Amino acid sequence: MAEENSQNAAGGSQAADQQNRQQLQFAVQRIYVKDISFEAPNSPAVFQQPFKPKVGLDLNTSSKKVGEELYEVALKVTAQVRHSEEGTTSFLAEIEQAGLFRISGIEGAQLEHTLGAFCPNMLFPYARECIDNLVNRGGFPPLMLAPVNFEAIYAQKKKRQAEQAQQQGEQPAQ
Repeated sequence: MAEENSQNAAGGSQAADQQNRQQLQFAVQRIYVKDISFEAPNSPAVFQQPFKPKVGLDLNTSSKKVGEELYEVALKVTAQVRHSEEGTTSFLAEIEQAGLFRISGIEGAQLEHTLGAFCPNMLFPYARECIDNLVNRGGFPPLMLAPVNFEAIYAQKKKRQAEQAQQQGEQPAQ
């Protein structure tokens, strides 16, 4: 009888653990390119000069709820490469890499963190590969973008938001 009770108790905790796992769900539904662009405004003249690139990189993320437990996260990557001596644009490559994510059982700050850091981390390798492919097709040497720490970017964004909220709270009403 004592064995039966301990087995039931163990089975009960296993059932609770299994129910928690079922409630917390994260799944990638689809990864896709939402927008893509490549411009080489000074070609073919840029190919007649030594290539000394100065790379400017801009990253933006956004997310929105598109259905029951379904979120779209978009990562926009813009790479602008200029000749370091003249400042003329060699090329501009832009991609908006997006993904559909089914997320349930995660709410509030944890959901915001998942959408703002975890999902962009998953999308970035796809965007990086696509940018590299565009640059190669444009006749330029590969542009191997370094990995990006979206956790740090998210933390900086939250810190800025907190500072702005604090400043707004300190300002007298007019």
